[in-house]
Amino acid sequence: MHDPLFEFLLRQGDNTLILSHRISEWCGHAPVIEEDIALANIALDLLGQTQMWLGLAGEVEGMGRSSDDLAMLRDAWDFRNAILVERPNGHFGQTMMRQFLFDAFHVELLSELVNSSDARIAAIAAKSLKEVEYHVERSATTIIALGDGTQESHARMQAALDDQWTFAGELFETDAGDETLNEAGIAPLPSSLRSRFDARA
Repeated sequence: MHDPLFEFLLRQGDNTLILSHRISEWCGHAPVIEEDIALANIALDLLGQTQMWLGLAGEVEGMGRSSDDLAMLRDAWDFRNAILVERPNGHFGQTMMRQFLFDAFHVELLSELVNSSDARIAAIAAKSLKEVEYHVERSATTIIALGDGTQESHARMQAALDDQWTFAGELFETDAGDETLNEAGIAPLPSSLRSRFDARA
């Protein structure tokens, strides 16, 4: 079994890696060109974060694996991402609802990690937070606009929320490894982020 820090870093990198790939599926297919460009840029932000998280994971593991090795050369069962980020895109509203739910969690997590006792994690979090603050603002604005549109768009967004909400709960599950990292001041307990997520969502 890998140590809690390695598992934590994989979790962060795998979440951003898988979500970036899902979002990139919209390239050339978004409803309007502005959304096409915006989604591509968000996917690139997440991919950059992946490189940092998995790069550090490789260092911590100490087996000579790079971020590319960890991203591309693991078997499916070795990934630690939440189910939410790998769910199908569906229609545009479903994609944006999934994005908002992850962003709302992600911004709270990074806001805590900037104070990590591990300077390497704090530095990655600080750099990522600037991007994710924009991500959550944009996804929140978009889902509100879609929800406040026509009766049909409102119904579609409510259905998207109903569909994705259950999967968001996994983001806050806390295990023994999380408790070990929290005691060392490295990372917050995922469960401790739930109240702020609920207030935002």
